[in-house]
Order: sequence, then C-alpha cells, then structure tokens
Amino acid sequence: MKQITAIVRPEMLEPLKDALTSAGVHGMAVSEVQGFGNQRGWKEFYRGTEVLLNMVPKVKMCLVVADGEVEELIDIICAVAKTGEVGDGKIFVTPVEEAVRIRTGERGEDAL
Repeated sequence: MKQITAIVRPEMLEPLKDALTSAGVHGMAVSEVQGFGNQRGWKEFYRGTEVLLNMVPKVKMCLVVADGEVEELIDIICAVAKTGEVGDGKIFVTPVEEAVRIRTGERGEDAL
C-alpha cells in the first residue's frame, strides 16, 4: 500500500475529486494548508506599504491505495491539476505499513 499526498491549487479540489472518484478511489482526506515553494508568494500593498505574503493557500489531499493503482492516480492528478504555471503543486508517495478499519477490524488492503 502507498499513501499519495498531493498539494494543489484550491480551485483544483472539485475537478480532482470528480476525476479520482471516477477512477475508483473510495476515500480521501482533504485539508486546507498554507505554504510556499518556487512560487514564493506575492506582494500586496497594505495602507501604502508593500507587504510580501509568502504563505500561499493550497489544498492537501491524502489517499491510501494499493501499490498497483499509484501510477494511474499520479497521472490523473497531474492531468487535472496542471496549469503549466508555477504553483501547480507537488505529489509525494510514501509506503504504508498497515491499515486498519476501526469498525470491522479489517487489515491491509481489505481496510481500504
């Protein structure tokens, strides 16, 4: 099993949810986060003073999937979330040692 964590633009949340559920994803966790990468924020003026806002709002999606699904889901995320501009986001894939469904006690891929 693998955990796919995608950090993307907030406006990509709904299209990504639709694409991933159409691909058979049965669950995901989504949270609003702030951060910066190559985008490095932007400048605004507040009361006549230039202020650098370096924490950019993003959406973080976490999915735990079977090993064989990883590449397909990465391709879907990239296809939907890509604008070609700086700030499109990142995808991280990490191994998951165990999953347990609390309600039934199922373990491993059966818990997904």
